[in-house]
Amino acid sequence: MLKRSPNKTLNSAALVKLKEAASENERMVYAMLETSEDGLSENTVKDRLKIYGKNEIATQKAPSWLKQFAHSFFNPFNYILACIAVISLLIDVIFASADERDFSTTIIISVMLLFSTVLRFIQEFRSNKAAEALKKMVKTSCLTKRKFTENKEIEITGIVPGDIIILSAGDMVPADCRILKSKDLFISESILTGEALPVEKNPHIIRDAKKQNPLSLSNICFMGTNVVSGSATVVVVNTGIFTYFGSISRNMTSKRPETAFDIGVNKVSFLLIRFMLIMTPVIFLINGWVKGDWMQALLFAIAVAVGLTPEMLPMIVTANLAKGAVNMSKKKVIVKRLNAIQNIGAMDILCTDKTGTLTLDKIVLETHLNVQGIEDDEVLKWAYLNSFHQTGLKNLLDQAVLNHAEVHKLMKADELYLKVDEIPFDFERRRMSVILKTSKGKHLMISKGAVEEMLSLCKYALDPGEDHSLHIENDNIVPLDNLMKQKIIRMSEKLNLEGQRVLLIAIREFDGNHLLNYSVSDENHLTLAGFIGFLDPAKPSAEPSIKALHKLGVEVKVITGDNDIVAKKICHDVGIPVNTIILGDKLDQVSDEELSKNMDLYSVFAKVNPLQKQRIIKILKAKGHTVGFMGDGINDAAAIKEADVGISVDTGADIAKESADIILLEKDLMVLRSGVIYGRRTFGNIIKYIKMTASSNFGNMFSMIGASALLPFLPMLPLQILTQNLLYDVSQSSIPWDTMDKDFLKSPKKWEAGSIKKFMLYIGPLSSVFDYATFAIMFFIFKANTVEQQSLFQTGWFVEGLLSQTLIVHIIRTKKIPFVQSWATAPVVALTSLIMLIGIIIPFTPAAAYLKMQPLPLSYFPYLAGILTSYCVLTQLVKHWFIKKFGQWL
Repeated sequence: MLKRSPNKTLNSAALVKLKEAASENERMVYAMLETSEDGLSENTVKDRLKIYGKNEIATQKAPSWLKQFAHSFFNPFNYILACIAVISLLIDVIFASADERDFSTTIIISVMLLFSTVLRFIQEFRSNKAAEALKKMVKTSCLTKRKFTENKEIEITGIVPGDIIILSAGDMVPADCRILKSKDLFISESILTGEALPVEKNPHIIRDAKKQNPLSLSNICFMGTNVVSGSATVVVVNTGIFTYFGSISRNMTSKRPETAFDIGVNKVSFLLIRFMLIMTPVIFLINGWVKGDWMQALLFAIAVAVGLTPEMLPMIVTANLAKGAVNMSKKKVIVKRLNAIQNIGAMDILCTDKTGTLTLDKIVLETHLNVQGIEDDEVLKWAYLNSFHQTGLKNLLDQAVLNHAEVHKLMKADELYLKVDEIPFDFERRRMSVILKTSKGKHLMISKGAVEEMLSLCKYALDPGEDHSLHIENDNIVPLDNLMKQKIIRMSEKLNLEGQRVLLIAIREFDGNHLLNYSVSDENHLTLAGFIGFLDPAKPSAEPSIKALHKLGVEVKVITGDNDIVAKKICHDVGIPVNTIILGDKLDQVSDEELSKNMDLYSVFAKVNPLQKQRIIKILKAKGHTVGFMGDGINDAAAIKEADVGISVDTGADIAKESADIILLEKDLMVLRSGVIYGRRTFGNIIKYIKMTASSNFGNMFSMIGASALLPFLPMLPLQILTQNLLYDVSQSSIPWDTMDKDFLKSPKKWEAGSIKKFMLYIGPLSSVFDYATFAIMFFIFKANTVEQQSLFQTGWFVEGLLSQTLIVHIIRTKKIPFVQSWATAPVVALTSLIMLIGIIIPFTPAAAYLKMQPLPLSYFPYLAGILTSYCVLTQLVKHWFIKKFGQWL
């Protein structure tokens, strides 16, 4: 009985088996697979299903809503807030006396935590649902031949090795199969190889199959590929995870690698957390030692810890990313993973497949030349007549001829000719001919085929003469000597170098009395008329898209399974500089170190396999680049998953869409330009919050430490700190709706913990200068220097602290002069103004008693205005110096 190793890794036995099937005749293939031309019996199928399992690949299932919700909670700041909430619950509620129980701190922290988590969950849950809706198979069943039954459609999951499958145009190949019989069979393997043109397949034995790349075996068709034209009877060799497709899919179930966003946000998070963990105990010890009330000092330290924790960071990040996702959805982009939006903004290298991204993914007739290399409509006419009159399934090349823009001028040509006979295409001849009756009663054979085969049959050539245009009746027919043949071959090679697939057109006239049963023997003594060249041309939008990405500081590299000649031509057409091209076989000979060293030299990687694509992405990431990869095939899935931002399209292979972070509903690089801008705007708004919070907290610590050491009372009560912090957080919740200066969007943006450190050190202490000025004013001018007057002191600092932190938002949000050269958006202006107004009036409302505040004397406000004005002016001056010294602001 046929046996299969349970090994889940890339199975060399399966590969050997596939190549063995390719190298044997039909009888031996049946024997090897223990089957027959009548197929398998149902009992045998049941037995083999137990051995091989279902014919399905390993895929990543979408996580349950519960797992998605848990994932939305998992980040360092949420952990800290959760811990602080628990501590607050223990101290303020559980262990507090009945008359001192206070839920306010616990509630405030819990609301912040829940809001951030729920917002992120809702957006990612919706995106995943939209992505799941896009998953669909082209066809889920296939026509199968089994013993003792009629041919019937079987679910592809029920196919086993040894099954006989009947394929026709439009079918998806359900497994890795050996072709037994075929007729005009063309299969598109672009999903595996990236090559746009379908490949010819046939049942011929390949004696040296064991030495060949499996994808080059012409008698093997692979799972996931599609039949473009023709028909075939095939026998299944490998199924499920043991297919070529399956071997790729197994790599997709592993954990995703960390992206630039993950690494960057973790560095910044732990920087801020370390700062909080160091400063909070210091303040606790100073207050406990100076005041002697350790419980009060602990409550104060908890409030300070909340104040120092950028608890809004998860929410701000999520809100920014969610807003970006909503905006991008309007541009026909589905964002599956929110973090990908920032990664797209940080992306400095985009690696892309060629087919369908840079090209139309559509074969067109590019050239129709006579033997002198001059464009000639007569050649187009004969090509059109050949394609129009053939009765077999018209392949992509015939369709390209018939769809050519100039053909409508020739539509009357078919009325002037009556079809007499046809000699169909076959793989051995690599040509086809039609025989037409002209208006003068003669028979005209028009042949079309591969260059080498056609040249061997041509004895003459049409010389266009001085007018360079063909006229069958008037032009000279000259012998096709070796010199002219060499010229024809050179012109053909030149067209090949331009990425074109070339066919020759030749004609022969027969007397009208010729017998009507034309045969292959009549395809000789042909007269060569010219060339037709086909190409998957560059998209009109590709070149402006490449230029737009270049202006945004994004370098585009092409990684394709197609050949280097076609890749070079397309890159030239779309404006990608081709410095050095490296091929897949060369990649295997180069170490990671050497490849990394020379990576900047390569703009095109051609004839590469899926694992090589993944390796290229890994090396680029290791060099510090933030890498995007765009592809839609099975062969792209590993690279999509490895990239910082993986991009696929809705028409791509299911496995590619599962691996992607972003799915485009239009396969257009110009959509990515919008994504890059949204990503940078999103990052800019996130980094605004972080730098505002980090610098503000750093300055507050200097103020807290000094006040704790010098004052006989707490500089601010815990509840006042939490209220101030909550109001400040509300003012910053409008940041996702802010804009960024245009010059900020011009280059990739990355997380830099070092930049935040510098910002904290240079900008943070500025607020302390004016905090101490406020202390002095309250202490000496308003005499709030005793325990009895602490409420006045605390109220004065509460108002000054809230207003200065809120006002500074407008200075930090831009490198320009606020309110003069750059205005925040209306939501930011409105919300910050509202919070400042609330801060001023709180001491005069009933809430003051609850917060243990008191009304401020009106004489306080001129001092406040002077402090705030001085703070803004000094910060603006330091900002100018900072930009000059370090070359950046945000």
